[in-house]
Amino acid sequence: PGPNWPAPLSNSWVFSRNKNDKKLPYEYNWPMPKPAPRSSGEPAADVVLTKAVTRAAALLGFTQRHVAETLGLSVPTASRLFSGKYRLSPARSKEWELGVLFVRLFRSLDALWGHEGTARAWLETYNTALGAAPRELIKSAVGLVRVVDYLDHARGRV
Repeated sequence: PGPNWPAPLSNSWVFSRNKNDKKLPYEYNWPMPKPAPRSSGEPAADVVLTKAVTRAAALLGFTQRHVAETLGLSVPTASRLFSGKYRLSPARSKEWELGVLFVRLFRSLDALWGHEGTARAWLETYNTALGAAPRELIKSAVGLVRVVDYLDHARGRV
């Protein structure tokens, strides 16, 4: 045994499922630690994703209408999203997953070119590998997935 280990209870190792039988020579039945409860100061996931989507859209120069098309929302709902009166919710899985992909798009662009002019120019420029300008593609869910996949592969090469 190590220097800080308790002394063995006996020299025999007994494995049994019966409570009344001998235990192992070392005490192994310590309770597992419980996960810490979420502190009240920690923001909820819906607040975090909503704020991330609106900030990413603002930094990339996207209008509310374009964000509405990308996330599959109505224009009035996108307006409420930007004003903080509407939150993306995991219960509405389509808009939630598209919001996560939109944030991934932003993070990939930021990692590759930054969120300033170079990333905006890349979004506007025709891309031969994608067959269109990325900004036009991300108006649909399939196009958003294609652009994010393309950027993921581009980041993998760096």
